[in-house]
Amino acid sequence: MNPKTRVIHIVHEWALAEAVIEYLVEKGKKRLRHLVLGFGELQSIDKEVFMFALENLLKENNIVVDSIETRTIKARFKCRRCGYEWGLKDIDMDDTIKEAIHFLPETVHAFVSCPSCNSIDYDIVRGRGLTIEEIEER
Repeated sequence: MNPKTRVIHIVHEWALAEAVIEYLVEKGKKRLRHLVLGFGELQSIDKEVFMFALENLLKENNIVVDSIETRTIKARFKCRRCGYEWGLKDIDMDDTIKEAIHFLPETVHAFVSCPSCNSIDYDIVRGRGLTIEEIEER
């Protein structure tokens, strides 16, 4: 990864961490025992960069979280034409494609077609973006 791309990744992960903080602040969550976050496989979020940003933003916003768990949500697709379902392990993608999808998961339709019927008319069933899976308050 070239240095310019690395900077863009850092900014992107930081923005995702800010979204988590905004949600916690909006809901008045200041003291948490446990927080579970789901990282969509399709988006290839850099967990190390994200966690660095999140930890800094938690401190900055006086939010205390005893433990943070991350889970990878495997990407699944379902073809609207033939009904076939598949995951990322079933297709080949180079780093350039992964990079495009990282910032805008819906671009997967421009690069990937159904392995069964070759249609680009399919749904991303799961594995996109970042989700707050669970919040356990103190």
